[in-house]
Amino acid sequence: MPLGDRLRAQPVAQRQPAVPVLVDCLWHPEVRPTDFMLACGDGNSRLTSLRWTDWNADSATATGVNWVNDCKPYCAVGKFHSFPVTVRLDSAQTWKRHPQLRQYGEITLTYPGARPDRFQHTVTYPLWN
Repeated sequence: MPLGDRLRAQPVAQRQPAVPVLVDCLWHPEVRPTDFMLACGDGNSRLTSLRWTDWNADSATATGVNWVNDCKPYCAVGKFHSFPVTVRLDSAQTWKRHPQLRQYGEITLTYPGARPDRFQHTVTYPLWN
């Protein structure tokens, strides 16, 4: 069973991973997830096929694919496009919802080639807490 599933299966008081977690859209703590929704509200951007090369107290790094809806002419009929991406998690902090856990507070996406329209080569977003 993946660690994320084990974390969700344990009572909160027993969740004491040595490294920060990544909190998903449903407020589940995860470690090394293979998929991660970036746009929780509308689902128009998600990370898939994540392969983590590092996950420690300071940062985590993965490669994967960012699927982004082009929203042309509008999001409901837009097409999803895939972009290779490197993902970095940083800024570990106490998780406000569960203070006994630490969570990564920032995600940085770096596109080595093609990238979504109007995106910079590297973009950084705060993660929800």
